[in-house]
Amino acid sequence: MFYINKRILNFLVIIIFSLITFWWTFFIFHQPFDINIVLSVILIRAVASRFIFDDYSLAWSKATQKSFLIKSIVNIAAFIVYLPVFYGKVRFSFLVSELLLYLFVVNFTMYLYYYLMNKSRIIKTKTVVIYGAGRAGIKLESEFMNSEYRVKYFVDDDKIIQNRSIDAIKVISKESLKEKISGTKLDLLVIAMPSASKERIKDIYEKLSSYFKVIQVLPSMDKILEGRDFSTQLKDISVEDLLARHPKDLDKEKIESFIKEKTILVTGAGGSIGSEICRQCEKFGAKKLILLDHSEYNLYAIAEELVNVQKVCIMQSVVDAKSLDATFKAYKPDIVIHAAAYKHVPLVEVNIHEGIINNIIGTKNVIDASIKYGVQKFVMISTDKAVRPTNVMGTTKRICELYAQNSNGNGTDIVAVRFGNVLGSSGSVIPKFKSQIENGQNITVTHPDITRYFMLIPEACELVLQAGAIGTGGEIFILDMGEPVKIVDLAKKMIELSGSQDISIDFTGLRPGEKLYEELLLDDTDCQTEYESITVAKPTKYDITKLNRDIEDLITTSDKLAKLKEIVPEFNHQLN
Repeated sequence: MFYINKRILNFLVIIIFSLITFWWTFFIFHQPFDINIVLSVILIRAVASRFIFDDYSLAWSKATQKSFLIKSIVNIAAFIVYLPVFYGKVRFSFLVSELLLYLFVVNFTMYLYYYLMNKSRIIKTKTVVIYGAGRAGIKLESEFMNSEYRVKYFVDDDKIIQNRSIDAIKVISKESLKEKISGTKLDLLVIAMPSASKERIKDIYEKLSSYFKVIQVLPSMDKILEGRDFSTQLKDISVEDLLARHPKDLDKEKIESFIKEKTILVTGAGGSIGSEICRQCEKFGAKKLILLDHSEYNLYAIAEELVNVQKVCIMQSVVDAKSLDATFKAYKPDIVIHAAAYKHVPLVEVNIHEGIINNIIGTKNVIDASIKYGVQKFVMISTDKAVRPTNVMGTTKRICELYAQNSNGNGTDIVAVRFGNVLGSSGSVIPKFKSQIENGQNITVTHPDITRYFMLIPEACELVLQAGAIGTGGEIFILDMGEPVKIVDLAKKMIELSGSQDISIDFTGLRPGEKLYEELLLDDTDCQTEYESITVAKPTKYDITKLNRDIEDLITTSDKLAKLKEIVPEFNHQLN
């Protein structure tokens, strides 16, 4: 194959295009062709291009807006040089006209070459609509040029740019899109708005999901990987995106003042909640983290993840009071966050003694050690299942709340934080439903009317830390979980998101101890805090000496359900 040196080729371009534009300009101005002027301008343009701006090195096939700008600057600079030389020999308007014509011819030719060289050879078999006509959307449109997707429309809520075009692709409103594609279902909608809130994404999905087979979203700016095409970083809309709610009164300054430069011990540090608590503590500047967990793998996993904070890994069970005492004595934490617990309702129902030991005795051990070693603040993670419990797990957590409330006042501020389900935690319905869908199985739901509260794990954990920061001791804080979600609706949404056509829902009946709906308050005598997302439950008095004795009896008695009922009168065990 015959190749021409790039610099020689660029010089030839200057000669040819200058000859053409000067010939045309001389013709328009009815002046005789002056070869001396033409050769002088060619020489000046060549020198400016080669030796001053090195314009010869530009690759036309990879031209950008900057390439066109450089071409223009080079030739304007050359114009400034030759203008005084020829001024008087030809009219000023002649030289300006020739320059403008030359810039048009050069830039048009470069763009045409770029277009032809980069024109996709891939047959367009699918249609995509890009929601968001900003920089991210425009970048995605250029990336889709070399894919099987043809960009049909840009959609944008900004009325100023609606009905305009980008690369001959029309920008329209959401309402116009619905009218134009009514009765059809396009292949893909891409939400190209990295700064959009979860609520905004949810709104777009709900209004446009019926018009597209697949909807994908570009991650937020802090999660976009530099150096990689945006189109490779698109992710499917998840059920977490649709259910997520974002507290408006999250006070990160308050959390930072609570956590910064403190030594913090986290029990259950490798669990869903405990591990996120650890991440948040790292983010908010903890001095040292004492990671306590009885699971070797979970402890290893979270320890590997935390790289910007001093940490100590303690492989220990909260049930082991003697070892726990040694840990507190050695590290003297400022704050203790107690996330260790058995939480799976059906499993605790068939392992009642183990659930009581782990949840109640474990919590008692950690609280007692916190008081003994002068911990400033103890924060216990509780659950909505502790309210009017119908199962053993919820009842054990209610007893933990009672012990926490009535142990306060001994130098350590002890608080509990009660909330509902968190999205995607281990053992929760969402991972279970995902697994069933991936395996092509029908989704199993216990009852068509069952509802649950949901919150994202990071947001729940931030609110836990915020509640801990404002607690003065003895409070049970309740996180605002928003509106409860019907599990059957959640299942339907996950099937819809998966695109599966042959998966249905099977109802299996309520499990032992399972409620149709959960509550966060025992009664309506709650108290508001300075934050709408956090309220305080009415305290329940229980003589701590009697409670200790009752817990001892609970461990030894053969009729544990009766004793649980005695300690927590509102316990209404449902065997279903």
